[in-house]
Amino acid sequence: MVAGSVSNEILSAVAPERLWKAIVKDSTSLMPKLLPDLISSIVILEGDGGVGTIRKSNFSPVMKEFNYWKDRVDAIDDQKHVFKYSVIEGGLIGKKVKSTSFELKFETATDGGSLCKFCAEFEPIEDNLPTEDITKEIMGGMTGMFKAIEGYLLENPEAYA
Repeated sequence: MVAGSVSNEILSAVAPERLWKAIVKDSTSLMPKLLPDLISSIVILEGDGGVGTIRKSNFSPVMKEFNYWKDRVDAIDDQKHVFKYSVIEGGLIGKKVKSTSFELKFETATDGGSLCKFCAEFEPIEDNLPTEDITKEIMGGMTGMFKAIEGYLLENPEAYA
């Protein structure tokens, strides 16, 4: 079976620690607040936020292909600011892919901001990879969510300080 991946790097003026706290540690409350047209809620079904935690993300009707997904935290490193999770149910699982996993990494940039690295890996159901347009859409969605959180942090310098 063919496996695929898509990745992106974004420079941000926001320090890695603030992005880490907002995107990884407080995503269950912050993402639905900032992106209500896309995410209606994120709830923890099992665990305490650490490795093995199961979360359910419920999406608004804007998402045409699916209305939820459940993911499992596979790795979380508070010192290196690395977060890995896998979608285990819902989303495109069983429709277009057998599996999907994501990795987010936040590094300190030379200007005190961040270099944010995103990677999505997937195993398609059929022996062909998604088109370039689909992979751009996947990364565009991740980038859009990141930019919404970054914008909030820039407008609210005391948040997650």
